[in-house]
Amino acid sequence: MDKGLHFMFCVITTMLLLRESSQTGSARSDGAVSKGTDSRGPGEGLPTLTVTTILEDPYVMVRSAELEGYCIDLLKALAAMLHFSYKVKVVGDGQYGAVSSNGNWTGMIGEILRQEADIAVAPLTVTSAREEVVSFTTPFLQTGIGILLRKDTVSQEMSFFHFLAPFSKETWTGLLFAYVLTCFCLFLVARLSPCEWNEPKNEENHFTFLNSLWFGAGALALQGVTPRPKALSVRVIAAVWWLFTIALLAAYIANFTALLSSGSEQLPIQTFEDLVKQRKLEFGTLDGSSTFYFFKNSKNPIHQMIYEYMDKRRDHVLVKTYQEAVQRVMESNYAFIGESISQDLAAARHCNLIRAPEVIGARGFGIATPQASLWTKKLSIAVLKLRESGDLDYLRNKWWETSCLHKSRDRWSPLQPQALGGLFLTLAIGLALGVIAAVVELSNKSRHAAGHVKKSCCSVFTEEMCTRLRIKENTRQSPETAGRANA
Repeated sequence: MDKGLHFMFCVITTMLLLRESSQTGSARSDGAVSKGTDSRGPGEGLPTLTVTTILEDPYVMVRSAELEGYCIDLLKALAAMLHFSYKVKVVGDGQYGAVSSNGNWTGMIGEILRQEADIAVAPLTVTSAREEVVSFTTPFLQTGIGILLRKDTVSQEMSFFHFLAPFSKETWTGLLFAYVLTCFCLFLVARLSPCEWNEPKNEENHFTFLNSLWFGAGALALQGVTPRPKALSVRVIAAVWWLFTIALLAAYIANFTALLSSGSEQLPIQTFEDLVKQRKLEFGTLDGSSTFYFFKNSKNPIHQMIYEYMDKRRDHVLVKTYQEAVQRVMESNYAFIGESISQDLAAARHCNLIRAPEVIGARGFGIATPQASLWTKKLSIAVLKLRESGDLDYLRNKWWETSCLHKSRDRWSPLQPQALGGLFLTLAIGLALGVIAAVVELSNKSRHAAGHVKKSCCSVFTEEMCTRLRIKENTRQSPETAGRANA
């Protein structure tokens, strides 16, 4: 009896273990099938959408026989919010979508029009031509058109006058004007001030215009030169000029040091106009892309020149894939014109690449759906919710992470006159004070002299002014008068 009970217990235990193992295996199998669907799986009556996409890093990539990337993560988030399952397929012709020669649409747009796919989730640019045949959701990424370059092909050679680079042309012009004006004020004030030149007819004024220029140049070089000022008015101008030169030299040295130590010197190709003018680099874009048609349809003369260049050499400068474009930029003298956000990724992944500063043609990547589709508005609202919750920013940071070491310094640029506006204003105030002081000194002397010669102060002041400002004429007349007296 005991043996029978023991046998029955063993049989029941074995059956229970086999049943549990069977359920575990079934659950694992269901989990493998439900990849690419929302959390509730396809077995609960959820709508299944066929999604077309294109392989492009980091939007959609193949890793371990599975798809991953920014667009795949975005698709998972949308499926979880809107409760649908999906099946992802890579576009057959590898194209985004453009009108072919026979009038039919290629790429992902063509698959939606032929009802081979329900939606397209990819870096698909929203354009007017595409909007006429399909519908787009709210853009999930904002981008523009930029220029991707290799750093060693755009490194700027040092010019012979590279030492002038710390200041802009306007700043150098202002500095030259300030120097000449200050020297002229020194020359003028030294003539007007009685403390500097008491007897114009008997004494020689050491502050000639040439000596004044030499005095100002000596201050620029932080060297003490003669003549040395004695009058208060001249000393005011000299002191203000010294302060001006000290601050100016400090700004020059700091900016020149930043220029020499900066790894990101001024790129010779800053804009699309610079790209057209140069002859060292070839440039092109993706064949049949929205970027190509942007330049084709643009009325801007620079954009038209870019389109004509690419159209004449389309077999040589246009590329088929984004990966081919990046590879060509790294291996040859080639500049790639394309989506700025994709170029930022290339610069993040390849540290020898850089994107030029100018970005044109602001645009966005949207999800394409058939016209009058019920999914368009639902997907747009879901994209807005993901943006408001910060999920889109999280995905952007996740897939655009860089391995390059960023140097914490700003892009260098020449010092503009606005940065030194206060310095020039201080100099102007100092010059005005010096001239006013010289006039006051001359007025005091004229007032005292008027009491001795029994003339009005204004007449004596006018005579003194004329004598000091026309001293060369007086000196010419003096020898003639002396000769007549001797005769």
